[in-house]
Amino acid sequence: MKFKLEEAKNFLPDTYLAIWTTTPWTMLANVAVAAHPDFAYSYIKTEKGNLIVASLRLAVLPAMGISKFSLIREIRGRDLEGLLYARPFGLRKGKVVLAEYVSGEEGTGLVHTAPGHGQEDYLTGIKYKLDMVMPVDEKGNFDTSAGEFKGLNVYAANKGIVEKLRALDLLLLEDKLRHSYPFCWRCRHPLIFRATKQWFLNIDQSGLRQRLLAAIDREIEWIPPEGRERISAMVASRPDWCLSRQRYWGVPIPALICGLCREEFLSPEVMDNFARIVADEGSDSWFIREVTDFLPADFSCPACKGKKFSKGADILDVWFDSGVSHQAVLKKRKDLELPCALYLEGSDQHRGWFQSSLIQAMCIDGRPPFKSALTHGHVVDAQGRKMSKSLGNVIPPQEIIKDFGADIIRLWAASSDYKEDIRISPLILSRLSEAYRKIRNTARFILSNLYDFRPGNDRVGYDDLKKIDKWILFKLSELLETAGKAYDNFEFNRAYKEIYDFCNEELSMYYLDMVKGRLYTSAADSRQRRSAQTAIFEVLDCLVRMMAPVLAFTAEEVWKHLPKDEKEPLASTVHLLPWPRINPVFSQSGLAPQDNINAELGAVISLIPDAAKALEEKRSAGQIGSSFDAKIKLLTNSQVRYTFLASLKADLCEIFKVSQAQIEHAPGGKDIAIEVDKADGAKCARCWNYADSVGVDNEHPLICRSCVEALRR
Repeated sequence: MKFKLEEAKNFLPDTYLAIWTTTPWTMLANVAVAAHPDFAYSYIKTEKGNLIVASLRLAVLPAMGISKFSLIREIRGRDLEGLLYARPFGLRKGKVVLAEYVSGEEGTGLVHTAPGHGQEDYLTGIKYKLDMVMPVDEKGNFDTSAGEFKGLNVYAANKGIVEKLRALDLLLLEDKLRHSYPFCWRCRHPLIFRATKQWFLNIDQSGLRQRLLAAIDREIEWIPPEGRERISAMVASRPDWCLSRQRYWGVPIPALICGLCREEFLSPEVMDNFARIVADEGSDSWFIREVTDFLPADFSCPACKGKKFSKGADILDVWFDSGVSHQAVLKKRKDLELPCALYLEGSDQHRGWFQSSLIQAMCIDGRPPFKSALTHGHVVDAQGRKMSKSLGNVIPPQEIIKDFGADIIRLWAASSDYKEDIRISPLILSRLSEAYRKIRNTARFILSNLYDFRPGNDRVGYDDLKKIDKWILFKLSELLETAGKAYDNFEFNRAYKEIYDFCNEELSMYYLDMVKGRLYTSAADSRQRRSAQTAIFEVLDCLVRMMAPVLAFTAEEVWKHLPKDEKEPLASTVHLLPWPRINPVFSQSGLAPQDNINAELGAVISLIPDAAKALEEKRSAGQIGSSFDAKIKLLTNSQVRYTFLASLKADLCEIFKVSQAQIEHAPGGKDIAIEVDKADGAKCARCWNYADSVGVDNEHPLICRSCVEALRR
């Protein structure tokens, strides 16, 4: 469309600005045309009048029906500033302004500007002190100031406005254009923008913005650390906070509207009266009671001294409601502290709750309401798509609980890297359930071997434990340190992995498989069996506490069946137990790394894969069946290593799960070599180990001496 220039020196009489818009209905609120200050504009003579068009957009002329033109001269955009033009429909005059956001990729390079109907236009209007014309009411219909279009819905008026422009010979081109536009997320209808009077919080008042930035940088831990830069950038560039909303529900803003001058204002006395009534009746009292119930005696309008008032209809932004929760909750409850330890929400809350809470706390208390803020991604499906009812890819938690149990949901959340969007699908949950079963079955195995263990009476002192039992307690100490740090740093996926790996590797793959013989065949109250029971009790007593934050129900179930030490206070639930501390005895604190039990046994445990390979070769050759059918022989060319291995001879059978172990010094051989032979003696019918003592006892001719002693205790 074209707007005719008025009172323009150095321009021919019949000169027009060729402008464009994607929202014809906003033409009734036009007050300016925006040009880019750095664009070159062509002033051209055409059959449709003398037009001003951005030089880089001259290619649009044929679409307007302009096949020929002649250049009068070229003008810089900044030289157009201040030119006046006649508005269509005879409503008012407009002027040319400058704006960097004017695009050179579409349209004419001259953009219709209505500050009452767009954010960029509004900021331009503030800069140039333009009239904020807004002829649209709260229902989306034109008011009486819109002349012949009054009462029409803005979208219904589009056709009539275009036809009117055509009738006035001001329409150069009407075309369809696909472009991005905001839609309501619920009803999927396009939104309209209206400039209205609102209540604001001045973000720069009393240096508030700088105080916010300083608190973000120095007083709050952001998890992950990238959150600091994200929220800092948002606070640095955010506009003032619009506190008011026009809805029929919510917390009212107790403003008064003067019946005489129509000024809307806040009064401290009215707000105090409202607060006292709210304490007894709730915030709905503002809507229910008469306005006179909130007025102090002999109250008058501060602007015109009028005495008649009505109540303001605006409510507070809901972000104000949630942002003030630290005042309403933390300050009211003596068992809570302010600032609190952690605020946790999605990554979109750098713009929302984190920011609204921080702003209010800095205004009221001068300090942040939280010490740490953790942000997480959002849940998506297996293909990375957002969960949506319309896509049908939502997985209801009730279905997961029905199929897998509530702890699987918790395990899925804890095992995920929440810094990114988190995927969920039946396959992912199925795989997690396998990991869950490994942890659960590990606890179940330990419990099944503690049925007769009373910690207060049967616990074996550390010095009397077998070396392999000391080793698992050392590994438990390592787990407590790594998983504890992971929990402290909110790295729940790492904590889960540490616990799972400990159950799957150190316990199931190694230790529990090693000590089965002692647990199953040693005398019930023997030191060997009690040593193993002591170790697995200490392991599960710590493990159940570390599981509890994630596997809440499983941990509680385990705790109920775990033997209790009668000498310690009895907790009613695992969730009231203190977090386990590292036992300096178990961790061998003070010993050099090369001198602790892990270094001592670690060298031998590292040989298990080689030993397993040698045993499998014998099994494949048909020389042995079970590993208990074998005798393992360790050969070394080092006298020092020979002495070391010989000192562990009593533990080697258990470590390699064989019946016999033999150490040999072979000076001309390798550093260490492994050989496997058929075990000596006969197979014990009770423990399945081979021994020369099988058959020696006449009363029990089918079992070995160790088993005979176990039966006679």
